[in-house]
Amino acid sequence: MLKLQLQNESRTLLLGSAIGDAIKNYDFNNFEIHLNGNLGAGKTTLVRGILRYLNWTDVVTSPSYTLCEEYEIDRWLVLHVDLYRINSIEDVEVLDLDRKTDIQKIVLIEWPQNLQTDRDIDVIINLDHDHMARHASIKCKDMKIESSIKTFYESN
Repeated sequence: MLKLQLQNESRTLLLGSAIGDAIKNYDFNNFEIHLNGNLGAGKTTLVRGILRYLNWTDVVTSPSYTLCEEYEIDRWLVLHVDLYRINSIEDVEVLDLDRKTDIQKIVLIEWPQNLQTDRDIDVIINLDHDHMARHASIKCKDMKIESSIKTFYESN
């Protein structure tokens, strides 16, 4: 497990870039990241960093009210999901997270504990914060991804 201290927002965005870099260099059809953390822990900021690295140039907003924001970028369909207000499995099924696409799909899920179902997860990120900094714990299914994230983050 990779553990990082994120002193400020720019370091959280940098971690997002490191994850984006790992995604760019990883061969997959579907890639899923679960983001755990309390309100204000930096989940959407981290997603903003990922999307910017993947060349998204427009605004990135929290899907708290829309439940799912979709971004089509180059060869990826990115689904940014917030399940904070989800009450049932039917609410999740409406989002059609397992839809088939002709391009690579990246699913980023905030509040994944509300899924109420098992999914194939590539990366689990736990974000926490105290009055000094944010802390990230990152667990990857493939150690090459974890190594890639660590190398990118520490070299920038």
